[in-house]
Amino acid sequence: MTLRTFTWLLAATAACTVAVEVVSLWYAPEVGFGLVVRTGWALLRSLAFLVLIWQVRNGRAGARPFGLILAVTTIFSVARLVVPRHGLPAWPGIVGFAVLTLLCLSVVAVLYRSSVLDTHLVRRPARRSVPARILTARVAALSYAPLMLVPALVAVGAVFHGRLATVPAVVAWLVVGFVVSYVVLFTTYFLLRGHRWARTLVLVLSGLVLAVQLPLCWWLLGLDGLVRDGTPLVVAVALAVWGVTRSTSEDGPPMVRQGR
Repeated sequence: MTLRTFTWLLAATAACTVAVEVVSLWYAPEVGFGLVVRTGWALLRSLAFLVLIWQVRNGRAGARPFGLILAVTTIFSVARLVVPRHGLPAWPGIVGFAVLTLLCLSVVAVLYRSSVLDTHLVRRPARRSVPARILTARVAALSYAPLMLVPALVAVGAVFHGRLATVPAVVAWLVVGFVVSYVVLFTTYFLLRGHRWARTLVLVLSGLVLAVQLPLCWWLLGLDGLVRDGTPLVVAVALAVWGVTRSTSEDGPPMVRQGR
């Protein structure tokens, strides 16, 4: 597959994402606060494909892990919208989701299997030689905050429905999500530079976000929320943990590319 063809594949995936979201919203039996939040987030996510196009066209090595996380979380994000809380999903949504899933899987396959991209994505050397697994761990960890904040905002709807006792838990969920976003930015900065303590901190953060998210999803959003919002975070954590634990003891600080 040529670079231009792959660019069109990414554009088609972004367009399909928007189309499935619109169809799902149109056929939704009820449009509540949670659905509005999830649809808004899904629409913002579709813009991330434009960032991926830019990374690919500029030969960025980080395009692979970014595309992998984007494709996986897009599938889960859109699945939340297609499948209603009660009853069966509308057939246009099912068809659209099947097409979107195929497109996302094709994007991942091309990113990791295309010989053309193998050459192109190292066209622009980085200032530091960072292992691919560390790049994957960084992108996965950066997704923790949005994967926490979206269900936390959905849980705000529980407050609107008279569950005032949940206010402290919802506020704590939002606070932890914002704190994690800043800590992850700080940690992954040093992770790319080969600091071993940063790898340990990524593991600690991974355990923390699971310990916060999964029980709160179960309590505030039910089994449906646990599956819809817990699963994407579990996948992201698995990729991050895989990335940092696969780093061997011989990995030292990345070499800095000398300027001319």
